[in-house]
Amino acid sequence: MLLCSAEPVQAADSVALSRPVMRDFVGLNTHTVQFKTDLYKPVCRLLRNYHPAEWDLGKETAVPPPFPEAKNRVNWSSLYGSWAKAGFETHATIMLASINPDGWRNRDRDIETYARGLAQCFGPSGVWPLLASVEADNEPHNYTPEQYREMFQAMARGLRAGDPKLKIATCAVRVKKPDKYNKPVECVKGLEALYDILNIHTYAFLETWPAWRRTFPENAGTTFLTDVSDMIGWRNANAPGKEIWVTEFGFDASTQPNPTEGPAKGFIQATDEEQARWIVRSLLVFASMDVGRAYLYWFNDEDKASLHAASGITRRYQPKPSYHAMSQLYGVLGEYRFGRAIVQEAGRCYAFEFTHGTDAARRIMVVWSPTGSSRTARVSLPVGGKVERAVGMQTSVAEAAGAAFEQTEASSVSLEISESPVYLYLAK
Repeated sequence: MLLCSAEPVQAADSVALSRPVMRDFVGLNTHTVQFKTDLYKPVCRLLRNYHPAEWDLGKETAVPPPFPEAKNRVNWSSLYGSWAKAGFETHATIMLASINPDGWRNRDRDIETYARGLAQCFGPSGVWPLLASVEADNEPHNYTPEQYREMFQAMARGLRAGDPKLKIATCAVRVKKPDKYNKPVECVKGLEALYDILNIHTYAFLETWPAWRRTFPENAGTTFLTDVSDMIGWRNANAPGKEIWVTEFGFDASTQPNPTEGPAKGFIQATDEEQARWIVRSLLVFASMDVGRAYLYWFNDEDKASLHAASGITRRYQPKPSYHAMSQLYGVLGEYRFGRAIVQEAGRCYAFEFTHGTDAARRIMVVWSPTGSSRTARVSLPVGGKVERAVGMQTSVAEAAGAAFEQTEASSVSLEISESPVYLYLAK
């Protein structure tokens, strides 16, 4: 039996107490009219939408869009309004790079004018107050870091002028080894007055091209978590007080075989069960870090065995096991925030305690094996009281099964853990 220390490795502190409850932490990436509000309401209330600037501006970038409509006739007040009516909060990533650097009439002026109008129309103080936050592009791979800095400043100036209450996020930035998709965070250094949120994308790749093999989130062989830790360190040193949001992470799981030809033939995907486990565990670990939000990529897929083409929690709008697991997480912990790590031992056991947002006496502990090899183990955990019940991870429409446990002492419990998290409901 794995005997875990009776002393928590991380005590609850002011940072933990200031963290959001899970209903204000868990988000989902989506795209315009493809999103079905009723289907995804059990999963989260936070949405991140890919909003192409080209739809708004067309080829005449100096001519502002006829808001609330885009120039391609998408009506943003109707779209975002339907999401707000259903109870969702929207973060729009404005994809300025859908227009090439030389595609603007006057880049800085056009971007600033466009951003001001966007904020005036859709910001919290706007005519249609439907956007809580805006992101200054997603992954502007066709812009150099220098061009992005100029783009960002123009957009942020316009957004601040249009509605100072609208939160502004950077594009995907990274501290170490930035690539064409992730800009170096240094490109926004010194611009702290123009943004509120540092934005990071992170994926647990054990191998990249051609396998694109992903692995479990706690695997120290990837930069999945260290990229986030590095960003927290950079923020603390250079931009204290700014939020950090993980706006993309995810795992592919398809039922289809790989194509026999082409770049995806060597693709290695997760199973449906692994995808469910790894999504839930990622959200739990992100919640234990100094991160403000985490948005999952993706909401729905067409069951294709290739990179990012099987990342949905629904498959052709039919729930995968990951949909049910994420829904359970949101339902169980929605009003709870991360409190402390009772145990956090790599390769052995993670046990995190979450406390209710308005009643600290209400606690739920989540326990799992932080591994990727179908490992099980019996553990003894300090729980600081009586366990009322234990529930395993839900992977289907059927209610999650109970998990066996033994109350070994007044403040300890023994149970068998696996790579699927178990929720322990603790008595007051």
